[in-house]
Formats: sequence, C-alpha cells, structure tokens
Amino acid sequence: MRILLFILSLGISLAALGQQPQQAKPKGPVQFSKKKISSETYESVGVFDVNGDGQLDLVSGAFWYQGPGFVRRHFIMEIPRKQEYWDDFATIPMDVNGDGNMDYLMGGWFAGTLYWVENPGEKGNWKQHAIDSTGNIETIRAFDLDGDGQLEIIPNTPRKALKYYKLNLDAQGKGNGTFTRVDVAPNHGHGLGFGDINGDKRIDIVLDNGWLEAPAKPDGKWVLHQDFSFHDASIPILVQDINQDGLNDLIVGQGHGYGLDWYEQQKDAKGKRTWKKHPIDPFNSQYHTMEWLDIDDDGEEELITGKRFRAHNGGDPGANDPYGLYYFKWNGASFTKNIISYGPIGEGKGAGIYFSVADLLNTGRKDVIVAGKDGLYVFYNEGQQ
Repeated sequence: MRILLFILSLGISLAALGQQPQQAKPKGPVQFSKKKISSETYESVGVFDVNGDGQLDLVSGAFWYQGPGFVRRHFIMEIPRKQEYWDDFATIPMDVNGDGNMDYLMGGWFAGTLYWVENPGEKGNWKQHAIDSTGNIETIRAFDLDGDGQLEIIPNTPRKALKYYKLNLDAQGKGNGTFTRVDVAPNHGHGLGFGDINGDKRIDIVLDNGWLEAPAKPDGKWVLHQDFSFHDASIPILVQDINQDGLNDLIVGQGHGYGLDWYEQQKDAKGKRTWKKHPIDPFNSQYHTMEWLDIDDDGEEELITGKRFRAHNGGDPGANDPYGLYYFKWNGASFTKNIISYGPIGEGKGAGIYFSVADLLNTGRKDVIVAGKDGLYVFYNEGQQ
C-alpha cells in the first residue's frame, strides 16, 4: 500500500512539474536585413507618401523611389555638386502649401539657402522655392519649439545667426506656402538640440557651447548659459532624461572626430547645474546625426546612430576606420552597443547626414533608411530572435 501511495505521489509531482510554465528565453538584439536601393551618393533621405497611394516612398537627392519595392525611380530635380558633396543636407516632409501633397524642406552648405520643394502630385514638375538666405547650412532639423503642435524648421548654420522658421497657416489651419522667420541668437556653432533643460516646461535650444533658455513670451530674449563646450557636436544633440532622475541629460556625438557621450545633468543644493560626462563609444568617429526611437518595440527608446561616411571627404580623424550603423540600448547603468551594420567600405554602412526611421512595410517594426556617399540602403527590422 505504501509503495502504491509513493508511486501515485511521484506521478502527481512529476505531472505538476511538467505543468510548470517554462521561462521565456531572453531575446537577443534586433536583427536587420540589408537592401541596397541605389549607388547614388546623396547624404540625406526622407520617407513619406509622395504619390498618395498609401505606400511610403523614399526621397533622396535628385530622385524619389516608389514604395513598397523602391525599384522604380522618379526624377525630382537637379542637385548642384561641389567636389564630393551634393548640396542637399536634409529632407524634412511637410505639406507647405496645404494642397494635400507632401512637400519637403531642404538646404545645403554651398547655396546657403533654405528651400521648400513643391510636390506636383500626379503630374507636373517639382518646384523649388527659396525661403531665406541663411548662410552655410550644415543640416536642418524640425521641432515643435513653442508647443503648439506645429513643427518649426531650424537650420544649423555654423558661425552664422541662429534662426527658425514657422509655417504660416490659412483660416483652415493649412500651410499657405510662406514662413515667418524668428531670430534667436546672433551666432552659433556646429551642433543643435532641443528640449527642456531647466524644467520650466519650455523648449530650450542646445548649442555646441551652451544652451539657450527659451523666453516666457514668443518675442522674448533667449538667454545663453555657457555650461559646456562640445566642439563639432552632432545634429541633433539629444535631450533626454537618461537615468530617470527628473533632470534632462544630453547625448552628444562628435561629428568630425572621435566620441559619443552622454552628459548627466546634476544640481547641487543651491541649484547650481553641472554636467558629468559618461562615454558611450569613444572608439568610433564622425557621429554626426542620431535618432531616439523605440527600435526593439519594448516601450523604451534606443539611440540610433552611426558614422558619417567621409564627412569631410576623408579629412577627419578616423575617416578610414571601418564604417558602422548601430543602436545603443540603455540598461539602467550604461549603454549597450548593438550592430546594425559594420565593416570596411562595401560591407559596413555609414549614417549620412540625415537618415530616417519608419515602418516601411507595415510590419509594426521600425526600419532604418540611410543615405550617404556610400549609397542608399534600407535595413529592414526583422525583430528579435
């Protein structure tokens, strides 16, 4: 009898053990599949629906590539060239004239002019419209500086005045094809970021040599706080509360040298603000641009960036090192580096000066689309294995 009870008890225990839920295997980094779109050497790519068919298209330099396959290429306009550079350093989608067709904003170093490019729709030619003579444009970014839900356009024009441009709207709230210029500062350098530095709920502007405190009123004066010096800083400089202590920190790449760092904002009992430097990747150079997005779909944003291929035509430190595109994941104490692409020329891919992140095929996962002097590529997000 005792033997029978023991056997029954053992069977029940084993059955219960078999019913225990198995622990899920930890997921690895996101996997990407690489697709070459073009050998063209423009350094900027934007993503939007050009022809209104519900599919995302790629716009880069003189051409747009029709989604979802990106095989059919359509001419937009000629882009001037100077040495290795095509004078086109940003591609920012915006319906400027309110006609329902997505236009875009662009500008370059040599022309020193901010433009918007008019989408003709189903037929006609694209038209380029000058907005303002700004001086040499390193690149351009868009950000809602005044919190009204509308993006402002901010060119980075090193050694020139800092200005931003606000699209004027008609009575229906649509763009009317014109912009209002807002003067911010008489001079600024290489680098530009946006976010609330001092916790007053207003968007400040981060420069290479400090941060500009946003005024309480739109026509007020921006006040420069020279807290740091970042040299040829990335565009953008990211403003995020990395360590979740209630103070916004900074992520800064070196656009023309070695280094990628985050700067922890600290305040003492008297409210004095200081910035503690933490290296993210000191071993790679030309971190000229970056994005802060959830690439692995876990609800937390990651840092997406890479090396700008031949940023100064081979003249920068580390220019001939291998090329890479990465995402860095915050683990609560530091950033973990994950490779999207890496290797010598022809194998690794650089980040260009303006890249895009978008769900191209409606998979629910964000893909990375990168132009540059090393070609135009899509890195499709295949999820975590």
